[in-house]
Amino acid sequence: MKSVTEFKTIMTGNDAVAYGAKLARVKFISAYPITPQTTIVEKLASMIANDELDAKYVEVESEHSALAAVFASELTGVRSYTATSSHGLLYMHEMLHWVSGQRLPIVMSVVNRAIGPPWNIWADQSDTINQRDTGWMQVYSESNQEAMDTIIMGYKIAENSEVMLPLMSMEDAFILSHTSEPVTLRDQDLINDYLPDLDLKFRIDIGNPMGYGSYDTPDGTFMELKKDMVDSMNKAVRVIKDETEKFNQMFDTNYGGLVERYRMDDADYALIAMGTVASTARFVVDKLREKGLNIGLIRIRYFRPFPYDDILEDLKNIKAAGVIDRSVSFGYAGATYSEIVSALYGKINIPVSSFIVGIGGRDVRVEDIEKIADTVRNESSGVYWINVKKVI
Repeated sequence: MKSVTEFKTIMTGNDAVAYGAKLARVKFISAYPITPQTTIVEKLASMIANDELDAKYVEVESEHSALAAVFASELTGVRSYTATSSHGLLYMHEMLHWVSGQRLPIVMSVVNRAIGPPWNIWADQSDTINQRDTGWMQVYSESNQEAMDTIIMGYKIAENSEVMLPLMSMEDAFILSHTSEPVTLRDQDLINDYLPDLDLKFRIDIGNPMGYGSYDTPDGTFMELKKDMVDSMNKAVRVIKDETEKFNQMFDTNYGGLVERYRMDDADYALIAMGTVASTARFVVDKLREKGLNIGLIRIRYFRPFPYDDILEDLKNIKAAGVIDRSVSFGYAGATYSEIVSALYGKINIPVSSFIVGIGGRDVRVEDIEKIADTVRNESSGVYWINVKKVI
């Protein structure tokens, strides 16, 4: 049921993300500015300065220190938040493992930006795709509204006792981060009903001291702890679906769980995409449907945990599929493509092609998606770079 105190306004993706953190009642924030993330933490700092948000903001000298500070604050049982982008995320890499290994349900916003050299500040999902094995859940938004709501849902999912893993919430640089769209600001009381206060079971308690991140041996519990992280990531699949549906019912939204499907019911061919590329792909699907081509779209929302079962179900009656990646795994293909073919192996035998698009923020045009769809319709397999220049 929709709250009567909700209201619609216009804001950038970064402002929407900041409001998501505010609505989630974060109590500790630490970050280091990096384009195009900067305005997220500027907005939160302004909220704190104007007494709109009751939280502590700690300025640090680097992204590594930012995540270390958030690690420590979360360990005291305080809901904590940070945000970064691109090389800042790479600088955090060591701490990413410490946060997930310590089972701290931190939510971090990442504005997807290219990795240099050469220096490039534009949209490219390589920064987070490179961190896919760090034990963090990963969710990619398509709109400013989704970027805001995902922060709220992210805490509810991460803090579930069966999950207790951190979550990265992504938005494409500038396409969402600095572009204004209509956004509905949620009612705080309803959010409070949906998202209770953090109750961290194992937290720093001066009256009951215990050790954290201690030394382990090959015959200790190190391997078992890593397996438990995998088990929890698998359990997160159900939790994500359940909590997304609860959010949909409370706020009259229509988010998919791990994936969203568009015109897939009678589709012969499928396009698969993440982030804002899916918006262009959806337009092309409608355009090609008018011409009689039965094609549909699967938008991957969660890259971790990856929706293997959903993909198997969605592609069981498809003749061919094209996977569109705004990143590349050097020496192979797109990272999403590798996950898709892994899901299908030994179960569904159809042609699947990898399409690399939009690297370094290059525009992903309607004609590019049409070219991809035409290749998929011909039921060919391969790795294709779309709209790439010959420079050598």
